[in-house]
Amino acid sequence: MVGILVRGDNHFIVRGPRPGRADALALARHWSIIRIGEPAPSHLAQWRISTHEFREDLEWAIVTPGDGERSNAVAQLVSEMRARGVRILDTEDEEW
Repeated sequence: MVGILVRGDNHFIVRGPRPGRADALALARHWSIIRIGEPAPSHLAQWRISTHEFREDLEWAIVTPGDGERSNAVAQLVSEMRARGVRILDTEDEEW
């Protein structure tokens, strides 16, 4: 599976199953800080950042809090996904 993890003004195209709330937050934190040579914690090993995916193949989207406003390009992508029927999850939503 391929999805998008949005953190404030940053985003990651992710290969792996849709993570739960705790894992989505952990992934966003882990990938937002540059750690040269440091592997991801073992419980996050099933996800990886992908650099070559088609937007039509994105199957899930999760929005997490972060610094800055979402870029117009990412906002448009999320909007397109919503129009295709993809549920957009927000880690701050109580109904998750």
